Amino acid sequence: MCRLFGLSSSPARTNATFWLLDAPDSLDAQSHREPDGTGLGYFAGDGTPKVHKAPIAAYEDRVFAQEAREVESATFLAHIRFASTGGLDVRNTHPFAQDGRLFAHNGVIEGLEELDRHLGEDRSLVHGDTDSERFFALVTRETAAHGGDVSAGIVSAARWAAGHLPLYALNIIVVTAEELWALRYPATHELYVLPRAAGGRHGSRHLDHSGRHGRLRVHSAALSDRPSVVVASEPMDENPHWRLMDPGELLHVDGQGRITSRTALSGPPARPLTLADLRPAAAASQRSK
Repeated sequence: MCRLFGLSSSPARTNATFWLLDAPDSLDAQSHREPDGTGLGYFAGDGTPKVHKAPIAAYEDRVFAQEAREVESATFLAHIRFASTGGLDVRNTHPFAQDGRLFAHNGVIEGLEELDRHLGEDRSLVHGDTDSERFFALVTRETAAHGGDVSAGIVSAARWAAGHLPLYALNIIVVTAEELWALRYPATHELYVLPRAAGGRHGSRHLDHSGRHGRLRVHSAALSDRPSVVVASEPMDENPHWRLMDPGELLHVDGQGRITSRTALSGPPARPLTLADLRPAAAASQRSK
């Protein structure tokens, strides 16, 4: 299953170190299927989005993913991909960038021909083959239609997809240079949020998160003395304050670190999919690793 990770320390910029893949250190870890791509997104001081990503198609790419990436930003977005739609190609690797925003998705959306028709000329925003980038194009269009309101754009796009397309899961994270949004829909996959006080639960510790399955690891000494908000596909440390987001919940962290959330979608998709409905490759990508 794809892994999502978002971090906001807004309004402060934070130095953080990411290992998109920890080097396997056990037979159990080595037995897991290698992921199909890794990506890290953040923002330069002038607000320009920056993305490091690679498909895991060769030894050199795995080395790329295992090297430490030291970056500075107020928001970060990391993704480990198990492909459901689209081949092993950098253009299909998350996160995607559009209109100064970064986006990553965990789940499966089908009915892509119908989605392409609905996008119309906005299909030109899509450079790869994935359902994820197509949905991001819809978010981008709907955000523009709502005067730049990203929350409204996400809700409008998600409600249209839930009402018109076969849908297995639509867990997404969107970040700008200062803000973060996360949507969990429906209850298929988990998505957790941790409002982390400066120093964590003990008040004096740096941030050091490590995923159990996705092998993503994040370290930030700066967060020993400043608050942050973390969104992830799984709790990544022992902090008891990780909260499972509700199905249909849209969470927003603004440029001052304030958190708001609301129910954006209620009820199941109009055309829900199960694992049994998915193509074998798509079904394999959605199982827990």
